[in-house]
Amino acid sequence: MDIFFYIALILTSIAAVTVIIERGIALRWDKVVPRQVTDAVQTYQSEHDVARLQGTCEQYPSPLSRLLLFATEHLNWSKTENTQLLETRARHEVSKLERGLVVLEIIVGIAPLLGLVGTIYGLIVLFGHWKQGSATETVAFAQGISLALRATLMGLLIAIPALIGWSYYSKKVENLSIEMESLCDEFLRKHYGNEDAEPAQVAAMKAR
Repeated sequence: MDIFFYIALILTSIAAVTVIIERGIALRWDKVVPRQVTDAVQTYQSEHDVARLQGTCEQYPSPLSRLLLFATEHLNWSKTENTQLLETRARHEVSKLERGLVVLEIIVGIAPLLGLVGTIYGLIVLFGHWKQGSATETVAFAQGISLALRATLMGLLIAIPALIGWSYYSKKVENLSIEMESLCDEFLRKHYGNEDAEPAQVAAMKAR
């Protein structure tokens, strides 16, 4: 039965390493927010630059590119409507960036527990079969405790890197989300600049 806990811990460690490596590749800054797309947004001036922005986004596919392309497909809508629709789409993209992080979060919780359960089970078995007597049995008992405690150690050694990875990638997703939101807002603000100015002028005229 004790081998079950070791197998479970080994599988858990493999899952943690796989997710950490996969998220490390997927959450590279240039892969989510390509520099070329960022430059295209920053140099965007008017609706005449829409085609150039679309071409850049298609050339460098990424979550940011998909959001900008989605926004350009609804430029005939008002800024408010386009913004609300884009926010819904952005939540979908962010959820894709967070994919796999829940696995790390679960591993952080269950790895130490698996190790602790394995240790307790091992100790129960040892105490159940131990009979005080010869020195040989005492040595065997000490070795059994050592083996049982290894399960706890393995659980902690798995949970600590998983916790580090989960914390780091969660913060990175947050930073990437803020950057994408900022660039999308900059694009909409530049494109709908005149639309924002007109209501202000009307309000000023009414105030007179």
